Amino acid sequence: MKWHSISIVQIGSAVRAACINTPYNRYRLIKDLTAGITVGIIAIPLSMALAIASGVAPQHGLYTAIIAGIIIALTGGSQFSISGPTAAFVVILYPVSMQYGLSGLLMATLLSGIFLIFMGIIRLGRLIEYIPLPVVLGFTCGIGITIATMQIKDFLGLEIQDMPGSYIGKVGAIIHALPTIQIADFLVGCSSLLVLILWPKLKIRFPGHLPAIVVGVIVMLILLQFGLGVETIGSRFSYILPDGTEGHGIPSMLPELILPWQSEQLQWDWTTFSALVPIALTMAMLCAIESLLCAVVLDEMTHTKHNSNSELIGQGLGNIIAPFFGGISATAAIARSAANVKAGATSPLSSCFHALVVLLALISFAPILSFLPLSTMAALLLIVAWNMSEAKRIIYMLKRAPKDDIIIMILCMSLTVLFDMVVAITFGIVLASLLFMRRISRMTKIVQLPQSTDKTLIVRINGPLFFAAAEKTFLELYKRVNGYQHIVLQWDAVPLLDAGGLNALSHFIEALPPEVDLSIAELQFQPLKTLARAQVVPIENKLMFYSTLNDALVGKLD
Repeated sequence: MKWHSISIVQIGSAVRAACINTPYNRYRLIKDLTAGITVGIIAIPLSMALAIASGVAPQHGLYTAIIAGIIIALTGGSQFSISGPTAAFVVILYPVSMQYGLSGLLMATLLSGIFLIFMGIIRLGRLIEYIPLPVVLGFTCGIGITIATMQIKDFLGLEIQDMPGSYIGKVGAIIHALPTIQIADFLVGCSSLLVLILWPKLKIRFPGHLPAIVVGVIVMLILLQFGLGVETIGSRFSYILPDGTEGHGIPSMLPELILPWQSEQLQWDWTTFSALVPIALTMAMLCAIESLLCAVVLDEMTHTKHNSNSELIGQGLGNIIAPFFGGISATAAIARSAANVKAGATSPLSSCFHALVVLLALISFAPILSFLPLSTMAALLLIVAWNMSEAKRIIYMLKRAPKDDIIIMILCMSLTVLFDMVVAITFGIVLASLLFMRRISRMTKIVQLPQSTDKTLIVRINGPLFFAAAEKTFLELYKRVNGYQHIVLQWDAVPLLDAGGLNALSHFIEALPPEVDLSIAELQFQPLKTLARAQVVPIENKLMFYSTLNDALVGKLD
């Protein structure tokens, strides 16, 4: 397939698979509509809470759910994914919004979308398969810890003017501000958190987010009767209407077309742009990991198959278009997508309906949404952070997994908390790769066969001969050749020979005494191909190749 046609063919594979290649009827439409309404109710408070946690006004989270939710659903490769703002991005977006403002955040989102499309075009969609589970668990748990820490301020109503960038600094600022705790905010947050914790035990299919918000608002109203005020979305955030008047909370209007690079607060130059590029690449990497992980989970739940490269392109388009309407970074949300499946979704149209529900709430219920307490929003994110931490899987890994995997997981978690996700994933993948190579190298063994005689050493090599194993293997073999005239190697169990193994073999042949010859029998396809490509040919009275071990032994067992 030609390069210029790859992206065109892959765009919208989920819609084609679910709605075009498969008949779509009224029954499926009702199922998608029901699922969309259910997930939309979950997405409304979460989108606002995640936008607040990312350092921007709550309406930008709603804009993201609306625009990206529709674009990604129609152009992506996963039939049941619900895309919008997610908790994983908070730790990246908050520092960007603090340093570069909304305009810088929108530009970083746009650039990340470009990176995602490029990743889809060059077919990096199966990237997730090469990230080890301990690395994934480590950085998701680290993100959960960081998000939970960031919510303590609003949950307790602490007075912190400037939250430090480092995790240690955040913890120190929170501890220093503990005397400023607001009892009213704390009680409202606790009431909402309690509902979120107990709701799943009631076995009610309706999501617990809305009851938690209702209970939080009721507690807030009761406390107001006693003169105890609670900080709300309306009391913290404001906006400017087109006529120049100021409003509080969330504007009840459609997302307007804006240019992400237009900003009165930020001076765009090469220094600013170059600083945002690595951030955008980080955002693209996280989006790819998060969305493809989500797609894999949904495949297991629904027994379907997603198109990974199409999903990356869809995510890229969503992150390119959303910033022009005030939307921040978006990716597939695992929890909302799982709720979508459980609610009976049958196609990507459920995501479109979910976005329309969010749009309806923005237009019709903005004043009510502005009345929501911030401590309730923090409670929602505390539950999200707990779910992200994968505590049960972490405990299982600590009890059951090999020590190498436990070390990798703990290091990734610590690096994510103390530094950032890129450092954690990079270090984790490198360390996991090295430990994996060590494990594989230890699997390569040499076994002396019983047919060996005083003059002929017959050895079977079992395992791959790559750079980490070959040197050790041929060194051990060389120690055994003393006193033999013929060395016969059976390679029927050698699946791999790389450049390092080829180099070790060459050194072994050169080191053999002149009177000793080497025979290699039963080569597999890959080692044979490698030897042929390197132009390794038989050398009379020195190196011979045979198709079977019996052929190699003719005349050598006398």
